[in-house]
Amino acid sequence: MAKKEHLNIVFVGHVDAGKSTTVGRILYDSGKISEQVIAKLKEEAQRLGKATFEFAFVMDKMKEERERGVTIDISHQDFETNKYFFTVIDAPGHKDFVKNMITGASQADGAVLVVSGKDGIQPQTIEHAALLKVLGISQLIVLISKMDAVQYSKDVYEKVKADVIALLKKFAYKDVDKIPIIPASSYFGDNLLKRSDKTPWYTGPTLFEALDTFVPPKKPVDKPFRMPIQDVYNIQGFGVVVVGKVEAGILKPGMKAVINPGNMVVEIKKIETHHQELPEAVPGDNIGVNVKGVEKTQVKRGYVLGDVNNPPTVAKSFTAQIVVLNHPSAIGVGYTPVFHAHTTHFPARITQIVAKVDPKTGQKLEEKVDFLKNGDIAIVKIEPLKPVVIEKVGEYPSLGRFAIRDMNQTVAAGLVLDIEKA
Repeated sequence: MAKKEHLNIVFVGHVDAGKSTTVGRILYDSGKISEQVIAKLKEEAQRLGKATFEFAFVMDKMKEERERGVTIDISHQDFETNKYFFTVIDAPGHKDFVKNMITGASQADGAVLVVSGKDGIQPQTIEHAALLKVLGISQLIVLISKMDAVQYSKDVYEKVKADVIALLKKFAYKDVDKIPIIPASSYFGDNLLKRSDKTPWYTGPTLFEALDTFVPPKKPVDKPFRMPIQDVYNIQGFGVVVVGKVEAGILKPGMKAVINPGNMVVEIKKIETHHQELPEAVPGDNIGVNVKGVEKTQVKRGYVLGDVNNPPTVAKSFTAQIVVLNHPSAIGVGYTPVFHAHTTHFPARITQIVAKVDPKTGQKLEEKVDFLKNGDIAIVKIEPLKPVVIEKVGEYPSLGRFAIRDMNQTVAAGLVLDIEKA
């Protein structure tokens, strides 16, 4: 049997929309989790006074998460449709955890936006729809969940669907009419893998049918190597191992590579994925790389492993297009929030507002601007306050997107257009 193509998918949506339950149910229905495990989780859910949370518990492995009933970090699980092999990045919906969601979403090839049929569009639904757009995730499915809670009502579905379409049009999603909007009950498994007889009025695809319409991204194998580092370990008998997802290029054992910031040249000893040794790593692979020539203390999460002849770019400053999503007042020159890009975060200062941009046409507007407020799109100059690797979005999309966080929320998101090298 030919190996199925691999895609990363992120489930996003408001905190109680049913994302974790959806993912747990998919894994159960597709045979990735046994009856016994679900039965055990069901007991545990009842014991914690969280009946119906058993599917959600599949993703929320951390004990703390179970007790709080909230998804904190990003957990990975795999399932297969007829056509593809998917890795699920279950992204938190809770607002403290949006920064983890950004890390997750920036790795995804497609997204499922989960909107509760019971509650409709919520503040986080809007924030996540905007973020997916800015992060460049163009393949989207909308799941209207908890249809069991509204008696599988067609009227409720049509109303929420109309609201979702209006929201996606507001953020200028392309071909909104082609985005599948699926009524589902994740707890009972309606319209996920199997078509439900409770929604005879719905003629569109099930979730699995819709997932099979996704198109895999082209793998940029011909570009210089880039892998943002997620974790660094010191493994006995091996030495330093850096872990991350390959974004571009090819890496093989025996090659030299460089880690930036810091210009640390290393030799690649061994590459592994899920405890299997690989002869080479290509874009999309989640790998651990055994590197020689650095100490664990020299390398941090957010550094980037790259091509020794074309090292990852360390920015002195960069020009970016940002969209202001959610700031209580206004953003001006001198504003110094925290930026989150690929696996890194760093404080940086806005040093210039170059121009505002017309959201409909994308053209620069002429007048001079002193402040940006919610909904504004602008070209700005940004100066990181510490050495950081960032790339132009046109060259390395996943290394050229960022979110701006302040006061425990995402205030803006953007794309790197140009870089002044350090």
